[in-house]
Amino acid sequence: MNKLLQYGRELLKLELQEAQKLPDRLGKDFVEACQLILSNKGKVVVSGIGKSGHIGKKIAASLASTGSPAFFMHPSEALHGDLGMITKNDVAILISYSGRAKEFNFILPILSAMNVPVIAITGGLDSPLAKSARAVLDISIEQEACPMGLAPTSSSTNTLLMGDALAIAVMRARGFKEEDFARSHPAGSLGAKLLNHVKDVMRQGDLVPKIPHTATVFDAMLELSRTGVGLVAICQDNNKIAGVFTDGDLRRLLLKNGTLQDSISSVMTSPGFQIPESWKAVEALKSFNDHNITAAPVVNSAGELVGALNIHDLHQAGIS
Repeated sequence: MNKLLQYGRELLKLELQEAQKLPDRLGKDFVEACQLILSNKGKVVVSGIGKSGHIGKKIAASLASTGSPAFFMHPSEALHGDLGMITKNDVAILISYSGRAKEFNFILPILSAMNVPVIAITGGLDSPLAKSARAVLDISIEQEACPMGLAPTSSSTNTLLMGDALAIAVMRARGFKEEDFARSHPAGSLGAKLLNHVKDVMRQGDLVPKIPHTATVFDAMLELSRTGVGLVAICQDNNKIAGVFTDGDLRRLLLKNGTLQDSISSVMTSPGFQIPESWKAVEALKSFNDHNITAAPVVNSAGELVGALNIHDLHQAGIS
């Protein structure tokens, strides 16, 4: 057990030592790499083989999700047709620790002929890859954390960190915001919070609890039971809300010896809390919490009833 802890701690210390050297290496080449991506009119094509390829897939995914359209291209597949995916408007990020991956010996001349600028992520600063690149990002290390010096460890960590630095620097330079991030993550919780509006998650049509202002408490009770929203909207003839009546209002009325034949207009809350359909769903949730309520009718810009929303609708939409 102690040996295992020792091995793990030794690896982490070595990788951290190597990674700590990276910030001081960022200079004009890093700026050039960022500017190439920012001015790029096409896509960022990321390529690498072996462990560099695995890290490259992550770098491409990070770029794509933070505002820089990107995809990963396997070097071997590139040599058998996938080079056709690259256009003259693209930028290439080629990853090889040695800078001497043989596949790149075939790819680099083609990229040069197409005037596709290359960003090299490499530890081989005198390698063919580095010499062919417009910008060279130095990930060189003194020691792999693997005791045999064989398995990429410190070098692959440096590659990942350099890729993250590139993606996030470009993201910040673009002024990329949470809303932009959500558009590429619509199925996630952030997407649900930032992209959904009340009109996207509200109940509509026959699912909206609604009675006329001439109705009785009995009518309200039937509508409350039918829809299960937790409230009913009392509407005037022009479909504008005169007031609301909730499950809680019904219980309190009966405890005060009210009757089901009472006019709903005499016991409703007027005008009652209403939510604009244009609100973001997360705004509706905050409003529910602030007012200590669980449901509300939804109105359009003209103040007309168009839907209903309760807190369960929000939770089912992934908004919490």
